[in-house]
Amino acid sequence: MKSVKNKIKIKVDCFGELVVDNKSTLKEILMIIDKERYNKFLGALVNNEVKYLDYAINEESNIRFIDITHKDGMRIYVRTLSFIFIKACKDLFDDCKVTIEHSLSKGLYTEIHNIDAINPKDVEKIKDRMKTIVELDMPIERILISKDEAVEIFEKQGMQHKIKLLQQREKETKHVYLLDGFYDTFYGYLAASTGQIKEFNLVHYNSGIIIQYPRKDYNFKIPEFEEQSKLAKIFKETEEWGDILDIGYVYSLNERIMNNSFNEIIRISEALHEKKIAYIADTICEDDEKRVILIAGPSSSGKTTFAQRLSIQLKVNGKKPISISLDDYFVNREDTPLDENGEYDFESIDAIDIKSFNRDLIKLLQGEEVEIPTFNFITGQREYTGKKIKVDKNHPIIIEGIHGLNEKLTASIPHQNKFKIYISALTQLNIDGHNRIHTTDTRLIRRMVRDMNFRGNDANRTLEMWDSVRRGEERNIFPFQEEADVMFNSALVYELAVLRKYAEPLLMKIDDSNKFYSESKRLLKFIRYFKSMDCEDSIPCTSIIREFIGGSCLKEE
Repeated sequence: MKSVKNKIKIKVDCFGELVVDNKSTLKEILMIIDKERYNKFLGALVNNEVKYLDYAINEESNIRFIDITHKDGMRIYVRTLSFIFIKACKDLFDDCKVTIEHSLSKGLYTEIHNIDAINPKDVEKIKDRMKTIVELDMPIERILISKDEAVEIFEKQGMQHKIKLLQQREKETKHVYLLDGFYDTFYGYLAASTGQIKEFNLVHYNSGIIIQYPRKDYNFKIPEFEEQSKLAKIFKETEEWGDILDIGYVYSLNERIMNNSFNEIIRISEALHEKKIAYIADTICEDDEKRVILIAGPSSSGKTTFAQRLSIQLKVNGKKPISISLDDYFVNREDTPLDENGEYDFESIDAIDIKSFNRDLIKLLQGEEVEIPTFNFITGQREYTGKKIKVDKNHPIIIEGIHGLNEKLTASIPHQNKFKIYISALTQLNIDGHNRIHTTDTRLIRRMVRDMNFRGNDANRTLEMWDSVRRGEERNIFPFQEEADVMFNSALVYELAVLRKYAEPLLMKIDDSNKFYSESKRLLKFIRYFKSMDCEDSIPCTSIIREFIGGSCLKEE
């Protein structure tokens, strides 16, 4: 099929080749190939790059239209839903200020400021207004304007958090979104119209509202609301830390970097971590029955550094902690369970010899000497090489691993003997009031940098593994978060400004022929919101960030 004058040849995934007018929009192409269902699609991958539906094609392209079942389609859905929520609140409460805070209970936790406390009736009003906006199928326009115009618009709308970030922007133009006279900016694309957002729910929670939306792990249905009170508490603590540092949005961190006042931010951030770790150690030592300390958290949470710093604080309190690695209790390779693809599932709890693990723990708690196995990763066999340990009440046993919060792992150990700790990087920063920083993105950047520095993996390899890592977390870690006795937030408010100089060149190596090109561009845009902070001499060698950039003085025993 040949292109002709003013025509372009394109290839559409699951459809085939066709010739369209030059500068046809993706929406117009959709109307040609799938007129009945075009409204379900939220965007498209054009030559491996995410585009919005009003994007005009001006060259031969490979196109894959995406809906909510694609992760980028889901991101577009949630951003658009957030915009509709903000618009509905503005329609109902003239001078209100809406903030999208963080994820919670499989939804987005939000707050509405400058009005009386929100009540359940208010929540229903907002929900009804959102439904009306959706039913009207209002267009969402993406407009390129000058930075000065954007500042003027957001000044009128009372959005100082957006203005300050705009003023730090090097480019003189900015894309904004317009919905029924209301302007906003988002980190990523939105749907073409409000009618594409079919399913959502609002839940009144504490002093805010949780926006619920369809989720992949619930077959793209809205899950039943489940309270996560412990996670909500740690987010509240994180917010208080942000207040102590006087840094809530990226622009405020950038200001500290530009005026060279970031050293204090590093010192206070690290002191807050040390104080929390010391508090956890003190809590453990208040009860002599707490003999087994279980630490769990998702990938790149800083579990290794945290465990070693906790060990130091326990020693300060007169304890003599020892560590046992769950890896040494892997079942022999031939007994490892298989996943849905027939591959070894090393992240399954059944990949661990739970019976032997519990037997050895019970003996240790009873004061017996135990020979601890070593797993040979080359042969895939558990081996006994004469390594024996014996502990008393002054020797708490620290166990770090993804299954630490799952009661099945230590089912034979009495509850009063266990202390469970959940650790994750729950950043206290947001890009602005309407664009949160995803915990997952912080951890992915951390892992990318660590993989290159210590494991010889480039960004492409990290991205290849990430979906599998995330599936394992969804199955084996997140369902047990609320089982923790205490939670520790390992995020450092300054870390992304440090990680930028490491992550940026790694991501820039991924070109448009790579299937991860779209993801690399998204992460590049994200990391570039941060001014680069060149201050590593000021970061202590015990810092959690050292686990990823190097220079840690904490070595595994």
